[in-house]
Amino acid sequence: MATKSKDKTLVVVQMTGGNDFMNTIVPFTNEHYYDARKKIVMKQEDVLPINDTLAINENAAPFKRLYDEGRMAIIQGIGYPDSNRSHFRGMDIWHTCEPDRVGSEGWLGLAIQELDPKSENVLTGVNIGQGLPRAMSVAGVPVTSISDLEGYGVMNQIEKEQLRDKALQAFKDIYGQAIGTGVVSEYIGKTGLDVLKGADLLGDVASNYQSTVEYADNSIAKSLKDVARIHLNGLGTRIFYTNHGGYDTHANEMPTHPKLMSDLSGAISDFLDDLDQHDESDNVAILVFTEFGRRMRDNGSGTDHGSGGGAFLFGKNVKGGLYSEYPSLAPSDWEHGEDLKHTIDFRGIYGTVLEQWLDLDAKPIVKGEFEQIKPFYI
Repeated sequence: MATKSKDKTLVVVQMTGGNDFMNTIVPFTNEHYYDARKKIVMKQEDVLPINDTLAINENAAPFKRLYDEGRMAIIQGIGYPDSNRSHFRGMDIWHTCEPDRVGSEGWLGLAIQELDPKSENVLTGVNIGQGLPRAMSVAGVPVTSISDLEGYGVMNQIEKEQLRDKALQAFKDIYGQAIGTGVVSEYIGKTGLDVLKGADLLGDVASNYQSTVEYADNSIAKSLKDVARIHLNGLGTRIFYTNHGGYDTHANEMPTHPKLMSDLSGAISDFLDDLDQHDESDNVAILVFTEFGRRMRDNGSGTDHGSGGGAFLFGKNVKGGLYSEYPSLAPSDWEHGEDLKHTIDFRGIYGTVLEQWLDLDAKPIVKGEFEQIKPFYI
């Protein structure tokens, strides 16, 4: 195992689809919650209270442990004005910090550019998953993307190049229409070889890793295990990104959402335990976000796109607790007559981690100055 990494590292987990914040951090004593939610609701006996008004979904019991240990910060009411309910546009806004126009530069890509201005390390930013998230894409900024760390180490060169081409084509297919094929082609032209080069540097990572932590057999646990493997090899990665899909719960939310909560909370808990075991907890923080919350009223089977959601920060040097304000659940305060109003701008939370954790100037990255919180000990 390589020497301990000293620079602070940020791990970003995207809950893709729009997580139901009210059924995650449950206002279990609020009459308006039970008036609005008839079927898609957490009963008072099915939650884990953290105070007199809020509780954690019982399926996310590992979150309760982390909260009690002071390593989980709950950011309530996160969002932005006139929240966009489209998955693609909503996530695009969160990725680029550009709610008023279609942006071409991801906020984490700009951060990677500042952290490694000469592009000396193609592993400064690593995505665990297919393709490349808009959040990490800036023309000329190399980012490594790998979907199967274990399998990659045994691939031959032709297979690796095919995987690279597939990842870049996926990126082109997704973003070409939104930001123009010229911009996307320029990005791919400048970074395509780096995707392959960066992945090659990870070939031995899986075999170098040893741990007694047993991660679960699900996608987010596998992704965070790969993050741990790369981080513990001391390769200089400062920003990791991965996503956990399945949160678009228009239907069948009650059987679907509990498993999502169980998988996500278990994976994050195991990841932090893994870092603890290797004495690598001090310099890692995890930011978990989603593109929007769900509406106040359920639809009988699930919940539809809304606003005023929630985000989370985890880590040994995170000051656990509640941040910002839980949106008012009173019907007279609902936005558009059906949504929670946001109480803090997501760009302020990005600014918080950029400035207070990564020691970067947030203003040019998030396109302005926004209210921040104080969630870190160092």
